[in-house]
Amino acid sequence: MKLSLKQKIAFGIGAVGKDMVYALSASYVMFYYNDTLKLSATFVGLILMIARVFDALNDPFMGVLVAKTKSRWGRFRPWLFSGTVLNALVLYALFAAPQGMIDAQKAAVEAGGNHLALMVYFSVVYILWGVTYTMMDIPYWSMIPAVTDTPADRENLSVVGRTCAGVGSALIAMFTMLAVGMLGNGSDIVGFRYVALGVAVIFIITEIICCIFMREHQTDMRVSSVKEMFRALFGNDQALIVVATIVLINMALYLTSNFIIYFFKYDFGGEGWKGTYTLFSTVGGAFQILGMMIVYPILRKKQMANEKIFILAISLAISAYLLLLVLCLLGITHNLILLCIPGAIVFACNGMLSVLTTVFLSGSVDYGELQTGRREESVIFSMQTFVVKAASGVAVFLTGIGLDLIGLVGNTDEEAVIAQQSASTLTGLRLLMTVLPILGLLLAMLFFKRKFRLTDAYANEISEQLKSKRG
Repeated sequence: MKLSLKQKIAFGIGAVGKDMVYALSASYVMFYYNDTLKLSATFVGLILMIARVFDALNDPFMGVLVAKTKSRWGRFRPWLFSGTVLNALVLYALFAAPQGMIDAQKAAVEAGGNHLALMVYFSVVYILWGVTYTMMDIPYWSMIPAVTDTPADRENLSVVGRTCAGVGSALIAMFTMLAVGMLGNGSDIVGFRYVALGVAVIFIITEIICCIFMREHQTDMRVSSVKEMFRALFGNDQALIVVATIVLINMALYLTSNFIIYFFKYDFGGEGWKGTYTLFSTVGGAFQILGMMIVYPILRKKQMANEKIFILAISLAISAYLLLLVLCLLGITHNLILLCIPGAIVFACNGMLSVLTTVFLSGSVDYGELQTGRREESVIFSMQTFVVKAASGVAVFLTGIGLDLIGLVGNTDEEAVIAQQSASTLTGLRLLMTVLPILGLLLAMLFFKRKFRLTDAYANEISEQLKSKRG
């Protein structure tokens, strides 16, 4: 089935809204609840980690539910729409903590503690956010191998989806802190509430457009039992390898995104730190999109295999982090132009890697069908949803522990002067935002080189075998 231009556009629009929501949660939950509302960084990180453990149980079952769904609107769209509406409501609640709890938390902080009600509120709402996001994210990505049966079309749709997802993430990175300042009139608490409301509305509109225009093949999933589906999933070694690689790559990215806002506020500093942070994020977001839309297609046109592009991108990203580490060790951290050079490389490489991992995961669906005779789009893509959230959870947990270990003392923008940090705290912050991502990317590259077998040539061979098998 050939993809229409309307379908590609609708799928891309859906990715923009979807990843605006995810980026807002992944990049700013720690900052909102720790730096703004003053909950313990370790506690916030721990809750995020617990939520990811819960998702470990929830996500695969969600994939099973989607695969077993039969309706006049298909398997995916009912979940995509209902999950979007619920997640938009929960997103607003996540960044709109009740004022009474906020006031009680301020009093508790002055007494040297944390307000229990706010801690419980955050824990419950964040877990609900993860559950409702899963409801729409799994069917969204599962549509890729279901709407077309050729590797070229799947790669094209993966590029569209990941590129537009990068646009959504970039929009959040570029405008969130400036919008928080403008809409909040000096209060980050009020600003985050309005930003979350705006993102929630955009989210619902974009997914409605996606639901209207996307159509999937009415294929027979032959779902007979949950046990058989999980056996098929864990028997797909290439899907599990791609999933493990996604975890390591995204951990590196989220560690950087969580530490970098603290770096610009307390290390780079200055009254205009939000503007500087926004400029850096804008450059990074632009290069991430450039990596998806320009660099990756150029390399493919030059007949460079996807597995080779992957190694190139991850090697360049490691080199960029090493450059940033050198700048930190030399104390050259207040020159925005110099900081933007490694930042641009990291973001461009991440753009290419996000496209590649989606392509590889789509290919693993065919691989699994060839091995077992079953197509498990929803179950396999449910693992992508889980591991991306798991990676962000682990990253934020490590961020929380790291911030407490280095003794960073935060303060809200309502306070007149940004808190000054000790030299050891700033050194620790610089090391955390560079060394930890380097280790994650090195492990991802070693694992990929040793275990990955789903090369371009093999993926095309599998596709031809399946076409012949289907007659």
